[in-house]
Amino acid sequence: MADRRGDTWKRHISEQLRMRDRVQRQAFEEIISQCKHRSTLVARVIICLCCCHGNFSAADGGMRGDIQQEMSQMRIKHQEELTELHKKRGELAQNVIELNNQIQLKDKEIQRNEAKISEYQTQIATLEGDCRKLNTFLQDLERANQMLKDEYDALQITFSALEEKLRRTTEDNQELVSRWMAEKAQEANRLNAENEKDCRRRQAKLQKELADAAKEPLPLDPRVQISPQNGTNMNLFVYFMMRGRSECWAKRCGLSCFQEAHDGEVNAVRFSPGSRLLATGGMDRRVKLWEVVSGHCEPKGALTGSNAGITSIEFDSAGSYLLAASNDFASRIWTVDDFRLRHTLTGHSGKVLAARFLLDNTRIVSGSYDRTLKLWDLRSKVCMKTVFAGSSCNDIVCTEQCVMSGHFDKKVRFWDIRAESIVRELELQGRVTSLDLSQERTELLTCSRDDLLKIIDLRTNTVRHTFSAPGFKCGADWTRVCFSPDSNYVVGGSADGGVYVWNVLTGKLERLLDKHHSSAINAVSWSPSGAFVLSVEKGSKAVLWSDL
Repeated sequence: MADRRGDTWKRHISEQLRMRDRVQRQAFEEIISQCKHRSTLVARVIICLCCCHGNFSAADGGMRGDIQQEMSQMRIKHQEELTELHKKRGELAQNVIELNNQIQLKDKEIQRNEAKISEYQTQIATLEGDCRKLNTFLQDLERANQMLKDEYDALQITFSALEEKLRRTTEDNQELVSRWMAEKAQEANRLNAENEKDCRRRQAKLQKELADAAKEPLPLDPRVQISPQNGTNMNLFVYFMMRGRSECWAKRCGLSCFQEAHDGEVNAVRFSPGSRLLATGGMDRRVKLWEVVSGHCEPKGALTGSNAGITSIEFDSAGSYLLAASNDFASRIWTVDDFRLRHTLTGHSGKVLAARFLLDNTRIVSGSYDRTLKLWDLRSKVCMKTVFAGSSCNDIVCTEQCVMSGHFDKKVRFWDIRAESIVRELELQGRVTSLDLSQERTELLTCSRDDLLKIIDLRTNTVRHTFSAPGFKCGADWTRVCFSPDSNYVVGGSADGGVYVWNVLTGKLERLLDKHHSSAINAVSWSPSGAFVLSVEKGSKAVLWSDL
């Protein structure tokens, strides 16, 4: 057993030695072969030299020839090798030059790279600083976000509780609205019954008055010949009568009557087209109708249904319907004969400051504090168009295809109804409070908070006249002024309670009526006949001015 172990390690050592011999021998085999070849060449050279010196015997003569021949061949071969080596040396020299150039280029590139590395290292240091700042900022944001999340959770819980409360409140409100609507229907039926009784009484009285009036002869101007066939003469007669009454009123006007018109502020006033009736609207949510009899106002009834104060009043061209805008975001239409509420137009998100009939009496334009104008169709009772004006609308007037609106931003805008676009704009020096058209619809009267009244020629879009007076001051953003029926005068109420009348032809103040209003005048209206002017104030008083 011991001998077997001894043989094992011997064999292992022997294998290691043979392996080392093979590995180390391979590196020297080529050198050994070259040395052998050289030794052979050296021996031959020695023999050759000996032959040259005569050291070889004659027997070696044949060998000498062979050696010489071999030497010549070797010489030629060595010469070729030398030539080849010179050629390779030239090539290697050229390669060395090229490599040196490449080394220089690489050195320059290394320098540039080192400069870039130093620059990048500087940037890295800066970015690391920024990264640290951003990490700090991120941590702050995470803390703030967590705090906001906690607040959001608390608000969400509060919102859920409020939402539940809103749901219960909405249900209660719906129940109250249902009950209120039922009571309102009952009240409407009661009012309609009372209005029907009043209407029958008024109709009986009217028939009696008409019968009495038919018995009296109608005084006419003998200078004008009127015949049923001559419509032009009739129109001229009406025009000259109206113009004469306007001039007479402006020169000889005086107080006819005054009385408490509403329970609170009176905002609007308008005569009917026939001058027989006039309407006033106030903060008591009512529109009151009055009849002018012998220079006095007799109450005819009240139009109810509005839930807030009245801001604007308008009759249709026939005087059969009355349109009123109110602060409850709606406009309403009543029939004048029976005092019935016919339409309620809702859709604005702010108080409606002005509403006007278009000339066809089937459409209505309303302007609101919500900076929009709406076009309504009375046949379908829907809003046909909504136009965003950009500013609160204080007053509106209409022609066939154009709507003119006065706004809080001191601009008068002219709208094309068909295109829903602004045709042009005119900027004044103050907030526009009132607009009114002349009888021919060629001139526009404006009133603004800079205490100036201006007449604008719509054909040239230029200001034709500007009216002012030392004591005249516009009292509110909804102060209304108007033309006379013949468009030769303009009238407006002042904050000091005075009624100012200007002559359009001369451009001067014609009359000042004062000492009858105790507060600022909100609106004035001139009757189509030219005989009366009614002014209303921020108090509850309405004053009728007449030339009688």
